Amino acid sequence: MNIESFIWGICDDVLRGLFKQHEYGDVILPFLVLRRLDCVQEEHKDEVVKLYKDLKDKFDDPSDIIHTKLGINFSNYSRYDLRRLVNEPSKLNENLYEYLRSFSPNVQDIVQNFGLQKHIEKLEENDSLYILVEKFSEVDLHPSKVDNHLMGSIFEELLRKFSEMSNETSGEHYTPRDIVNLLVSLVFSPEIDDLSKPNKIVSLYDPCCGTGGMLTVGKDWIQENVSKDVEVNMFGQELNPQTYSICKSDFLITNEQPENIKLGSTLSKDGYQDTNRKFDYMICNPPYGVSWKKEEKYIKNESKEDGRFSVGTPRTSDGQLLFLQHMISKMEPSGSRIGVVFNGSPMFTGDSGSGESEIRKWIIENDWLETIVQLPTNMFFNTSIPTFIWIVTNKKPNNRKGKIQLIKGDEFYKSINRNLGSKNRIITDDDVLKIVTTYKNFIENEFSKIYEYKHFGYTKIQIEQPLIKDGKPLLDKKGNIKPDPKLRDYEKVTLTDSIEEYFQKEIKPHKDDSWVDVTKNKVGFEISFNKEFYKYESLRSTSNILEDIKNLNEEIQKDLMELS
Repeated sequence: MNIESFIWGICDDVLRGLFKQHEYGDVILPFLVLRRLDCVQEEHKDEVVKLYKDLKDKFDDPSDIIHTKLGINFSNYSRYDLRRLVNEPSKLNENLYEYLRSFSPNVQDIVQNFGLQKHIEKLEENDSLYILVEKFSEVDLHPSKVDNHLMGSIFEELLRKFSEMSNETSGEHYTPRDIVNLLVSLVFSPEIDDLSKPNKIVSLYDPCCGTGGMLTVGKDWIQENVSKDVEVNMFGQELNPQTYSICKSDFLITNEQPENIKLGSTLSKDGYQDTNRKFDYMICNPPYGVSWKKEEKYIKNESKEDGRFSVGTPRTSDGQLLFLQHMISKMEPSGSRIGVVFNGSPMFTGDSGSGESEIRKWIIENDWLETIVQLPTNMFFNTSIPTFIWIVTNKKPNNRKGKIQLIKGDEFYKSINRNLGSKNRIITDDDVLKIVTTYKNFIENEFSKIYEYKHFGYTKIQIEQPLIKDGKPLLDKKGNIKPDPKLRDYEKVTLTDSIEEYFQKEIKPHKDDSWVDVTKNKVGFEISFNKEFYKYESLRSTSNILEDIKNLNEEIQKDLMELS
């Protein structure tokens, strides 16, 4: 059975007209998870029910005993599952709530965060609950039929389509797997020797983990390219209750640690603040251009000394750099690597002295920014904007110290025949290999530029000219020449140039009475791929242009003659 076709069939047959399209996911996804849980525990169902009956009067919560005895991670002690619920249609509503209440405590959090009650009541009132439960009871989602990788892809594809229906912000739930494959390859490839050490245990963290897809791809990369013996402990936090529940249920089913997934906003309520947990590796695709205004109180509080955001905060309309600051606060002193997907804004938005520029300055001057890779456009489902992968680390190898590599990866892609929303390109495995090889070789070519970090820094200088009255400069009380605000100008001088030499060469010859107010100097940092990879194309000669005009004129005259 094609699971996606099955799902869209339910949307058409059961939900259409009863729910708005953007509400479909609120009904479909919870029942998909419930059916998956049923299928996983099906072989132990009767044993669980019997053990519970035997133990319920002896223990307040016998779940742990049942799980240990049967070697399972979760259970439902009700005699019902979705299949058995349809056998008693007259008591469906009552029995369904009993079934939902009967999950072990480690599933209750998942069920509650789906917020199913209002949807169940609406379905019941419109005689559609039985049809929905019956349809889901017929699909087999046991891992032997639908493996965990496929199930994760199904969840993410459904979330993508449901988010399109509700016009949600691009990339909020789903990062295409080809981008994730490139991201984790860039993060882990230099670490293969270290990861190959015996009894290796590492931590992997995503502060915007969604359904957990990036985490699982990261773990799979390590175990497929290094060794299955590497123990990868995954951690995450997710704001959306629905995707949080999907992620946590997937961890439960795959024998991961669901308690490692936290619910809530990473920016205003760090789920790992109390434990001061640090991580070896971090990967993330934070939302682009999403306001953090409603969290401003909490974030500003942490912008004080020693807080996560003490170096500065970006404008409230875009919180991308806040997530990077958060991840940097989670770096192990012994060394961590971070891979994050951004749009272009974090590279250049904000003048010197602004929050964005101060954050870039802090990252670059601390020598944490290792590489930025430009991705092809039209890579995401809901947006065609240019995107970039940043690699940030506090354990650069010696040959990279003090340097930043830019990789022009926007030409490494393959076009696909059928558009998936805005996505009509993919990064193939060969493309990933080419980009990663360019990164690892660490040499300059047409796709790779390497610069000393100061190359991206500049000093913004304030140039003044005298305020003139009656043909003479006005003086203040201290005898200093007053500047004329109307004649004030600004220039950017790269950190590799002398401000005095620049002034004498570029400014003084044109404004002889000008001077630099050195008290207003501000250092900033910005990165421009267009500038660094600009290719000069010589202009055509005047004679060639005139010759083309002459030929076109002759063709026009000839056409006019034929018409007349």
